[in-house]
Amino acid sequence: MSRTPRPVPVGPRAAAALALVTLIGIAAFGWPLLASGRSGLAHSQDAPWLFAALLPLLVAVVVATIADDGMDAKAVAMLGVLAAVGAALRPLGAGTAGLEPMFFLMVLSGRVLGPGFGFVLGAVTMFASALLTGGVGPWMPFQMLALGWFALGAGLLPGRARLRGRAELWLLAAYGFVASFGYGLVMNLQGWVFFRYAENISFQAGDPLPENLGRFAAYYLATSLGWDLGRASLTVVLTLVLGATVLRALRRATRKAAFDASATFESGGVVAQDTPPKGVRVTTEGENRAAGR
Repeated sequence: MSRTPRPVPVGPRAAAALALVTLIGIAAFGWPLLASGRSGLAHSQDAPWLFAALLPLLVAVVVATIADDGMDAKAVAMLGVLAAVGAALRPLGAGTAGLEPMFFLMVLSGRVLGPGFGFVLGAVTMFASALLTGGVGPWMPFQMLALGWFALGAGLLPGRARLRGRAELWLLAAYGFVASFGYGLVMNLQGWVFFRYAENISFQAGDPLPENLGRFAAYYLATSLGWDLGRASLTVVLTLVLGATVLRALRRATRKAAFDASATFESGGVVAQDTPPKGVRVTTEGENRAAGR
């Protein structure tokens, strides 16, 4: 029986960088609700600053993960491949009724490769897909954050080592369904500050927080619930239909890449073999010669 592949680990420096990115993201999405009515602040002004802060922080997450021995060249190569596949999947839905097939890949990748890898993958995939589709605008850094959180959450789901089969697929499908609405909810919070066409659902800077939240709920139900339902439904269908095959492929690639293997170097230029899985015995050169291997 093959051992369960370990995800790309998140060390203390990578965790600190992830926490910092998350705090900045929460502030960027939510601060207009607390801004005074005279401030004149909106996401059209803060998006370039968020983008300028987000890119080096994302690089910091990757660098910190490498420094913590969590991501080597093989993991970076897998990151590039999955981001390219995700970016290529996004235009297939053409934005029709919220159908975006890349979301199911983010769920499965985060599940197998872990929360830190998932966050970076989500952000990089959204960046690459925006360049591919021409969807570059003040919304892009917010999309990168939201999709990063989406994939990170999949990596935090329980039962990664034990849960398999249909039970795991239903868990991932349920997460994809709920998180798809969460993604849409967060992104609507970013775009809602621009809406000025109906006073009863528009953002009113400086109004009490409960009143603005009530308007936001009405705005979300009126403008976006149907789109998010399409995204959530497609994520569930693709996860249940293709999930088993994609999970096997990702786990096989992770085992072959051996992200959790540790190489040691002995004096005299002799390189020790990678640490074998528990229960596997590595024979010595002398034993191999004696056995005629």
